[in-house]
Amino acid sequence: MALTKEKIIDSIYNQVGLSKNQARRVVENVLEIIKQSLGKGDNLLISGFGKFVVKDKAARRGRNPQTKKDLQLRARRVVAFRTSGVLRRKINHNVRAKAPR
Repeated sequence: MALTKEKIIDSIYNQVGLSKNQARRVVENVLEIIKQSLGKGDNLLISGFGKFVVKDKAARRGRNPQTKKDLQLRARRVVAFRTSGVLRRKINHNVRAKAPR
């Protein structure tokens, strides 16, 4: 099951003690800061979690899978996420702990 924005708001509401509206404003403001930063092309580093990196992709040839026609895909920017070592170890530790022997 995916973690949603609403679940994050509920978690802040329950754990921090802010009102539901205050928790919603905090989450919305943090997400807006992140969107503005990435929109400007800045990378975003959250220690212990990971790094969001804005990458430029060059224009390239592609193909429509339905019609098999060649087409030109335009240059664009994408956001990639690289996990921190701390998060990577936590994820892999949980996988190893659940793996059958």
